[in-house]
Amino acid sequence: MSINKDLYAVLGLPATASFEEIKKAFRQKASEFHPDKNTSELAPAKFREVREAYEVLSDPVARADYDDNRRRNLLESPLETAREIWSTYVSGVLH
Repeated sequence: MSINKDLYAVLGLPATASFEEIKKAFRQKASEFHPDKNTSELAPAKFREVREAYEVLSDPVARADYDDNRRRNLLESPLETAREIWSTYVSGVLH
Protein backbone atom coordinates (compact mmCIF):
# COMPACT_ATOMS: atom_id res chain seq x y z
CA MET A 1 0.00 0.00 0.00
CA SER A 2 1.22 3.47 -0.82
CA ILE A 3 2.53 5.40 2.17
CA ASN A 4 0.43 8.36 1.05
CA LYS A 5 -2.73 6.31 0.66
CA ASP A 6 -5.60 7.76 2.70
CA LEU A 7 -6.72 4.74 4.70
CA TYR A 8 -9.88 6.48 5.82
CA ALA A 9 -10.86 7.11 2.20
CA VAL A 10 -10.21 3.44 1.38
CA LEU A 11 -12.91 2.55 3.90
CA GLY A 12 -15.06 5.55 2.94
CA LEU A 13 -14.84 7.13 6.40
CA PRO A 14 -13.93 10.46 7.96
CA ALA A 15 -10.80 10.64 10.12
CA THR A 16 -13.05 11.00 13.17
CA ALA A 17 -14.60 7.54 12.71
CA SER A 18 -15.02 5.38 15.79
CA PHE A 19 -13.73 1.84 16.05
CA GLU A 20 -17.26 0.52 15.51
CA GLU A 21 -17.62 2.60 12.32
CA ILE A 22 -14.25 1.34 11.08
CA LYS A 23 -15.23 -2.27 11.77
CA LYS A 24 -18.60 -1.86 10.03
CA ALA A 25 -17.06 -0.17 6.97
CA PHE A 26 -14.39 -2.89 6.78
CA ARG A 27 -16.99 -5.65 6.80
CA GLN A 28 -19.03 -3.95 4.08
CA LYS A 29 -16.02 -3.23 1.84
CA ALA A 30 -14.44 -6.65 2.43
CA SER A 31 -17.69 -8.33 1.47
CA GLU A 32 -18.00 -6.12 -1.61
CA PHE A 33 -14.46 -6.78 -2.87
CA HIS A 34 -13.86 -10.35 -1.64
CA PRO A 35 -12.51 -12.29 -4.65
CA ASP A 36 -14.91 -15.18 -3.96
CA LYS A 37 -17.89 -12.81 -4.39
CA ASN A 38 -16.55 -10.24 -6.85
CA THR A 39 -15.23 -11.46 -10.20
CA SER A 40 -13.72 -8.12 -11.21
CA GLU A 41 -10.00 -8.17 -12.00
CA LEU A 42 -9.60 -5.29 -9.53
CA ALA A 43 -11.31 -7.09 -6.64
CA PRO A 44 -8.22 -8.80 -5.16
CA ALA A 45 -6.22 -5.55 -5.08
CA LYS A 46 -9.14 -3.59 -3.62
CA PHE A 47 -9.70 -6.34 -1.03
CA ARG A 48 -6.01 -6.13 0.01
CA GLU A 49 -6.29 -2.32 0.30
CA VAL A 50 -9.36 -2.63 2.50
CA ARG A 51 -7.74 -5.29 4.69
CA GLU A 52 -4.53 -3.26 5.08
CA ALA A 53 -6.51 -0.12 5.95
CA TYR A 54 -8.43 -2.03 8.60
CA GLU A 55 -5.25 -3.54 10.07
CA VAL A 56 -3.83 -0.06 10.67
CA LEU A 57 -6.99 1.75 11.71
CA SER A 58 -8.23 -0.96 14.07
CA ASP A 59 -4.98 -0.95 16.08
CA PRO A 60 -4.97 2.09 18.43
CA VAL A 61 -1.17 2.50 18.38
CA ALA A 62 -0.84 2.03 14.61
CA ARG A 63 -3.78 4.39 14.04
CA ALA A 64 -2.22 7.09 16.23
CA ASP A 65 1.07 6.78 14.31
CA TYR A 66 -0.79 6.88 10.99
CA ASP A 67 -2.82 9.93 12.06
CA ASP A 68 0.35 11.77 13.13
CA ASN A 69 2.01 10.97 9.82
CA ARG A 70 -1.14 11.92 7.91
CA ARG A 71 -1.30 15.34 9.60
CA ARG A 72 2.38 15.94 8.79
CA ASN A 73 1.83 15.00 5.15
CA LEU A 74 -1.13 17.34 4.84
CA LEU A 75 1.07 20.16 6.09
CA GLU A 76 4.23 19.21 4.18
CA SER A 77 2.72 18.32 0.80
CA PRO A 78 -0.86 19.55 0.56
CA LEU A 79 -1.17 19.33 -3.24
CA GLU A 80 0.16 15.79 -3.44
CA THR A 81 -2.01 14.72 -0.53
CA ALA A 82 -5.09 16.37 -2.04
CA ARG A 83 -4.44 14.56 -5.36
CA GLU A 84 -4.10 11.22 -3.56
CA ILE A 85 -7.27 11.76 -1.53
CA TRP A 86 -9.21 12.87 -4.61
CA SER A 87 -7.92 9.93 -6.67
CA THR A 88 -8.89 7.45 -3.95
CA TYR A 89 -12.32 9.04 -3.60
CA VAL A 90 -13.02 9.07 -7.34
CA SER A 91 -11.85 5.47 -7.78
CA GLY A 92 -14.15 4.43 -4.91
CA VAL A 93 -17.11 6.21 -6.47
CA LEU A 94 -16.52 4.78 -9.92
CA HIS A 95 -16.09 1.17 -8.74
